[in-house]
Amino acid sequence: MNLISEIKNSWSWVGIDPEEIVGENDFGNLMIRDCEGKYWRLCPEDVYCKVVAENRAELDALSRNQEFLADWYMEALVTQARQALGPLPEDRKYHLVIPGALGGEYAISNIKTAPLVELVRFSGDIGRQIKDLPDGSQIELKVVD
Repeated sequence: MNLISEIKNSWSWVGIDPEEIVGENDFGNLMIRDCEGKYWRLCPEDVYCKVVAENRAELDALSRNQEFLADWYMEALVTQARQALGPLPEDRKYHLVIPGALGGEYAISNIKTAPLVELVRFSGDIGRQIKDLPDGSQIELKVVD
């Protein structure tokens, strides 16, 4: 199955109808153009997928925003991850074992690698389950076979 299909299957509940992936970073964040020409950021470590630009002109402006670029490239964290875990094998990304949205720390002790498709699936599933919870809610994770 291709990544566009996985995004659609895992994240359609937010309203995205993905057409093309136009960017990605080493932590599996994806910049996605939808069928209406809007641009979405899928951010697995913070468990969200939301519109960040209504059109290409807005995306171009965002790509010159230094605060956005620092958040997107995550250079310090990527450097730490690369030093601790080595370079990324093909089709894998660094990720927070416990996502930031669930209280996970942005620290090397909470970083591993995983296939990008699994990050898309996992974050979409978690996001759907916690979407209506207020910030600070207590949650319980259950791992089932």
